[in-house]
Amino acid sequence: MALSLYVDTTRWRAHQKSVIDQFPGLVPVCKGNGYGFGHERLAEEVTRFGADMLAVGTTYEAARIKDWFSGDLLVLTPFRRGEEPVPLPDRVIRSVSSVDGVHALVGARVVIECMSSMRRHGVSEHDLHQLHSAIEDVRLEGFALHLPLDRTDGSDAVEEVIGWMDRLRTARLPLHSMFVSHLRSDELTRLQQQFPQTRFRARIGTRLWLGDHEATEYRGAVLDVTRVARGDRFGYRQQKAASDGWLVVVAGGTSHGVGLEAPKALHGVMPRAKGVARAGLATVNRNLSPFVWAGKQRWFAEPPHMQVSILFVPADSHEPNVGDELIAHLRHTTTQFDRLVDR
Repeated sequence: MALSLYVDTTRWRAHQKSVIDQFPGLVPVCKGNGYGFGHERLAEEVTRFGADMLAVGTTYEAARIKDWFSGDLLVLTPFRRGEEPVPLPDRVIRSVSSVDGVHALVGARVVIECMSSMRRHGVSEHDLHQLHSAIEDVRLEGFALHLPLDRTDGSDAVEEVIGWMDRLRTARLPLHSMFVSHLRSDELTRLQQQFPQTRFRARIGTRLWLGDHEATEYRGAVLDVTRVARGDRFGYRQQKAASDGWLVVVAGGTSHGVGLEAPKALHGVMPRAKGVARAGLATVNRNLSPFVWAGKQRWFAEPPHMQVSILFVPADSHEPNVGDELIAHLRHTTTQFDRLVDR
């Protein structure tokens, strides 16, 4: 019995098609843990819908996925001098974010990242005059802009791209292809209309694979159920049960990503208040698990173990049975399932 990812395959693929239709020339992204599905599965999906390019996070991911996808592979992490060499086929394209990086990749296929308002990495406007000689020794596939998700200052994503298009044009650099991230379909259409000689290609991961939340569901199988009375001691730390109920051992622990939570950007009074409340409960060993039983998210009885979690279900609920599956609200990008089940 396992932590399972159930996929409504027909619905999931219908969503994929809707995104592909909105973004002609889309470059699917498969990085990290493959958005919860795994690299091999996403490579199969990309091959099925016929994309000619797949973006991965690192050279190590490119090395793993090259035997699963026969098209071009775009590595999103920028090249740096001194990085560990990884044997890769010629169909791998490297992202570069500095003039020095371009000079170091003689003969390679490259996409040059421009510094966006993300302020993460990229060539600056002042670097552009140095790129003329540098790109003579590489095979330039285009330029790229990785844009922020939120624009709290009210700025326009399209205008930011236009600004870079104008800078590149003024510098007389080739504008045959521009790779962009985090644009809406209507924004991409505006750009394509304004610059018909440039091919804009949207790099999309989350929206493509995880945009329909109802298409997937994690479930953990119940492995054991033990009745406890108030005051009974249990677990590694021999804590006392706060009331009568059941200790429920369910598949899914730290090795699966259960209990792992990424920091969140909180906006507004209510989300901040909830965050303070959760932190306060954690100080008295009250941590809400991602597992749901009888319509309620249940508390961890103690911190999750490596492969299982122990939950406390109070006596006012009905008793779970071994073999039952509990829905689990888990983040795809931090979860490793035991098995994937197509429905």
